[in-house]
Amino acid sequence: MFFVSLFAAARNAFAEWRRRQQAYAELMALDDRSLADIGIHRSEIPAIIEGHRAPREKREREFLPAFTPHKLAGGHTWFPWFPPL
Repeated sequence: MFFVSLFAAARNAFAEWRRRQQAYAELMALDDRSLADIGIHRSEIPAIIEGHRAPREKREREFLPAFTPHKLAGGHTWFPWFPPL
C-alpha cells in the first residue's frame, strides 16, 4: 500500500507541476496590454503561479494635475516656489 500511495503522490505532484508550467507559459505569451487588462504585471507572474500572491484588483489611476506641487519624501515638493498643500 505504501508504494501505491507513493506513486499516487508522485503522479499528483507531476500533474500539479505541469499545470503550473502551462499556466506560466500561457501568461508569458500574453502581451503587456492583455496582462494589464486582467490586472497583473509581467513581474508578478511567477508569484501568482506559485500561489504566493493573488492578482491585484484593477484600480483606477489617480488623477494628478500637471502643474500642482506634489509632496515628496521629507516634505519637499516638485515646485519649491509653491507653498505646500
